[in-house]
Amino acid sequence: MRTRTKAAVGIGAAVVVVGGAAAIFGPGWYADRAEEAAADEPSLSASAAPAAGTDTTGTWAVSDGSYAGYRLDEVLQGEDVTVTGRTEDVTGQVTISDSEVTEASIEVKVATIATDSGNRDGYFRDNAIEAEKFPTATFELTEPAALEAGATEVELVGDLTVHGVTTSVTVEAEVGGDADALQVVGSVPITFADFGVEAPNLGFVKVEDTGSVEFSLELAKG
Repeated sequence: MRTRTKAAVGIGAAVVVVGGAAAIFGPGWYADRAEEAAADEPSLSASAAPAAGTDTTGTWAVSDGSYAGYRLDEVLQGEDVTVTGRTEDVTGQVTISDSEVTEASIEVKVATIATDSGNRDGYFRDNAIEAEKFPTATFELTEPAALEAGATEVELVGDLTVHGVTTSVTVEAEVGGDADALQVVGSVPITFADFGVEAPNLGFVKVEDTGSVEFSLELAKG
């Protein structure tokens, strides 16, 4: 297994600003609430069979139902909390030829990524990722990726650009579907400092230095 390049993507650089609720109900109450709000990790739908072996050759466009975002851990007054942010504002194309992914270009509008807290989202957009200056995060495939017969797993090597910085990453992904529709899900480890994004530490809440970028792409042919 090749060593994965850790990359920070501004998608993952968020902070919780919810001291009011924590003060009223206690940090344990908020931690439980935040854990309940965290989305499940992306996974292939139960009907998504391995794509290899079917006629998937062609260009596929990101379609409705797709999303991208982040998963990170933070410590709120001593309580561990997992936070997820999501947006469906994702566009792009994937090209497959002879059971091999030859091209992929994905763009995410980072300003539309949302969690369960408007205050956290505002800090993320304005302070952490500077969305007005750097409105998008992108991924460009740089090496062909084979779709092995009978398997869904695939490693996608490419350039991740966020916050004005481009870094090579390896995305652990799964591909499933048929000749009419494909689904691609996956994640990549992130280290915020690699993109010049500082993990916030506001005293009562501290965001860990690492997290992961997650995505689920619904692809339509044509």
